[in-house]
Amino acid sequence: MGSALSRHPLLVFVGKRLVAMAVLLVALSFVIFSLTYLAPGSAASLLLPIGERTPERIAEINAKYHLNDSYLEQYWRWARGVLHGNLGTSVSTSLPVWDTLKSRIPTTVFLSLFAYVLAMVSGVGSGIAAGMRRGSTIDRVTVGASIVALSAPAFVIGVFALYLFSVLLPVFPVAGSGTGFFDRLFHLTLPAITLACAVVAVLIRHTRAAVNGVVDQDFVTFARARGLSSREILRTYTLRNALIPIVTVSGPLLAGTVVAGVIVESTFSISGVGSLLVASVQTKDLPMIQGVALLFAIVIILMNLAADVAYFAIDPRIRLGRT
Repeated sequence: MGSALSRHPLLVFVGKRLVAMAVLLVALSFVIFSLTYLAPGSAASLLLPIGERTPERIAEINAKYHLNDSYLEQYWRWARGVLHGNLGTSVSTSLPVWDTLKSRIPTTVFLSLFAYVLAMVSGVGSGIAAGMRRGSTIDRVTVGASIVALSAPAFVIGVFALYLFSVLLPVFPVAGSGTGFFDRLFHLTLPAITLACAVVAVLIRHTRAAVNGVVDQDFVTFARARGLSSREILRTYTLRNALIPIVTVSGPLLAGTVVAGVIVESTFSISGVGSLLVASVQTKDLPMIQGVALLFAIVIILMNLAADVAYFAIDPRIRLGRT
């Protein structure tokens, strides 16, 4: 069995990462529950109006939600429910947390993937153009635009985009996520562009630096001396070697896109997981906050795993070194 696994280093690599993910997820669940447990206020103050906060009603709420149990008992009950797919019941809506999340996840996934595709295409393309023409006007303009995009907060870009393309030039709708694929694509175009701005800036900087590092290598100079065309050098030598750091950062950027959608969804009034988190914080809906935070943690862990696997598959030095 051990020799069979040693012949498949990718399986060993993924297995170790999965074990590390499980340990990290347990630690994160403990931190998430601890932070919400230590939040000021009580369940009685959230569930009961001021006039109904009698000792009998408070005791009833404490018994219903097992608030008289110790901290570890409450955590174990919540964690055991999570393992069985039960994230608890929302305090504000009295509906299961997972049912509410299921209705919101498709919109958030659509927006995040849409923004990520826009960011990858424009960011990697602009970074390659700037890296291949170092010191040129294209390089300076691209770097300057990336600095502006990285410095501007997402809600500022969103408000400016709404005012420009929904008020002055009514091209896109002001709010909503649409119904159906094409209607949703139309409604989420402006939010996706807003969400992609910061990701594009990061991709431009990483891609430009990667291309600059490869262009100065001896094997690229030797390829030019052999008379290869610029397009062939770019495709065969430059992109293949510059792809490694780009893939490394692509997984965390996708996870960051999902998390950054919290601000964008609130700005454009989109019914996604991000706007649900903001509303839950405002109403102090602790079970919903715990469920959304745990969902974001899982997404970040999975995206980092995907980036590690892609990095392992692309870079032969890792495979050879582990073998």
